[in-house]
Amino acid sequence: MSDLDVQLPSAFDPFAEANAEDSSAGAGSKDYVHVRIQQRNGRKSLTTVQGLKKEYSYNKILKDLKKEFCCNGTVVQDPELGQVIQLQGDQRKNVATFLVQAGIAKKESIKIHGF
Repeated sequence: MSDLDVQLPSAFDPFAEANAEDSSAGAGSKDYVHVRIQQRNGRKSLTTVQGLKKEYSYNKILKDLKKEFCCNGTVVQDPELGQVIQLQGDQRKNVATFLVQAGIAKKESIKIHGF
């Protein structure tokens, strides 16, 4: 049996690239604006916006978003994520185009998550 050299396949980690990106996020990483949707009950949903720069007034941005899209919203303080804007309904595409047109974020730095 010593004539047979059995080679076991090495363990493949499908998330190796993602973990490498997360670990190198400290220096020189690109700051993204994340636009997500959260399902509530039934047909109800929330759109959350996080990752905006600290120098912007979240309340003024929220006021413009509410007026533009005819929906209600609030600014929530999260211990891990900082300030997060919440809007009623699925406003992901609307928020992304608004942020680009207002010059708050570039199109390349906006990530839309959900469904």
